[in-house]
Amino acid sequence: MDGNIKFDKLSDTVFVNLPDGRAISAPRGTTVEKLMALVQKDYAAQIVGAVVNKSLKELTYPIYYESEVVPVAMDTSDGMRIYRRSLIMLLETAFAQLYPDKYVVIDHSVSFGGYFCRVEGKEQLNQEGLDELNNKMRELVAQNISVERKEVNLQEAIAYFKANGHNDKAQLLKHRKKDYLMMYYIGDHRDYHHGYMVPSTGYLKWFAIEMAEGGFTLRFPRRATPQEIQPLHNYPLLLETFRQYGDWLELLELDSVGSLNDAITDGRIQEVVLVSEALHDLHISRIAGQIADRKGEARVILIAGPSSSGKTTSSKRLSVQLLAHGLQPFPLELDNYFVDRDDTPLDENGSFDFEHIDALNRKRLNSDIRRLIAGEKVQLPRFDFVSGTSTPGDVVQLRKDQIIILEGIHGLNPALLEDIPSSSTFRIYISALTQLNLDHQNRVSTTDTRLLRRIVRDARTRGYTPQETISRWESVRLGEKRYIFPYQEYADVMFNSALVYELAALKPLAEPLLRQVPFGTPEHIEVKRLLALLEWFLPIETEFIPDNSILREFIGKSILRDFKVWKYNNQ
Repeated sequence: MDGNIKFDKLSDTVFVNLPDGRAISAPRGTTVEKLMALVQKDYAAQIVGAVVNKSLKELTYPIYYESEVVPVAMDTSDGMRIYRRSLIMLLETAFAQLYPDKYVVIDHSVSFGGYFCRVEGKEQLNQEGLDELNNKMRELVAQNISVERKEVNLQEAIAYFKANGHNDKAQLLKHRKKDYLMMYYIGDHRDYHHGYMVPSTGYLKWFAIEMAEGGFTLRFPRRATPQEIQPLHNYPLLLETFRQYGDWLELLELDSVGSLNDAITDGRIQEVVLVSEALHDLHISRIAGQIADRKGEARVILIAGPSSSGKTTSSKRLSVQLLAHGLQPFPLELDNYFVDRDDTPLDENGSFDFEHIDALNRKRLNSDIRRLIAGEKVQLPRFDFVSGTSTPGDVVQLRKDQIIILEGIHGLNPALLEDIPSSSTFRIYISALTQLNLDHQNRVSTTDTRLLRRIVRDARTRGYTPQETISRWESVRLGEKRYIFPYQEYADVMFNSALVYELAALKPLAEPLLRQVPFGTPEHIEVKRLLALLEWFLPIETEFIPDNSILREFIGKSILRDFKVWKYNNQ
């Protein structure tokens, strides 16, 4: 036996290994916050959490054993989620102190870093009230009050929320399977939040509050500039789309996930599905009507939206409605207009950037569309993805007044069809703009809905594992932020492809896939978060979801999968 190996007493010191090879020794039980104070100077963004032995932890987490610790700063997705969630808690606390008889609602996210918020009821805060709220929040930040985390008996939590008029929270919690709830406290104010928080209000230095129609916008930094509030652009079309969805929720008598769960347990979910789908049909029909009203003028329908928004099914359903209005669409595939591989622009890492607008032969695209509209015969290109070169495709001649449908990420970018008069185009932005939140302060991210859609679809149709889909998601999101979101307000109309019931339908399909991702992988942290989100939803069967539903694009058995509508002369 090796004499150097022996039993020993546990020392009072614990070692923490950092990703850069350095190690920190500290008294056993030291919090991550104190450890991160030593390395904060090495990070441009504020550290708000850490990955401890492959699991995401709050800064209040104590280290009792030798551990690997990776700092999580605000310039990461997990770090920014911690910051934004904590900022909502700060807003709640300040609002409750100023207006104890009112209730603030976090409705939805907005572009350029912000949440649209409102006071429940018709009376909203004026500028003086918003200034007062802003000052109270900054006062709480200056006081650096601890954000305490406590485990509370579930029934006690439900009773507390009922007593304080927070019926949305009590309604959600009655379906919770665990008999406890983790609640957070800032002074006398308490609430639960879906995810981790910063340890004290002093971390929440970067925010702004700005007036918005019907409420106000709580501004926060974006990951690229974690200590800076970007200018807020007007977003009237997006705001109107969210308001329309809010009207749909009111029609369905659903204002939170708790009310959706009630509908499931009460046997009303089939009604919810049918009405939700009917509202989609109605909106698509109205869009087709708007296009028909411009018959002979609008010749190119441009459709854009982020990944997993249901653009394919939405485009086909729109085609059906256009046919019903006496219009015949012709889908022009934007992917066939890629430039040769050697001419493709490179990204900052020296890799081909296929999502850049200069990856498309816009000169050829504009010329072909002009000639098609004029009724000329045009030989379209066909892109060979194996060789990376453009080859001759079909010869096409459109009939008089036939409409071109062009779907792609750059559809709303004015630079795509610079030579085509705007009067000849009709631009549609499609996205799954989820607004059914867990409760009035805990949001369900539109991005999470799309990611879950994509995980289910990729596993079913593309053979990708959930781990592969999640690993690619960050790159997908970067492309959306660069090439899609900045142009969404250029749309003539927005179509919200979100379905109020969809996470309940995706839950039984997504959960077993997510559980395949091994612990210890970077993707497992995201898996754990998504599984925790799905825990709040009761599952539903998919058998009564219509076969032309947008959701069928992801869960399968869509009647529109092989649907083709165009007829044209070729030779």
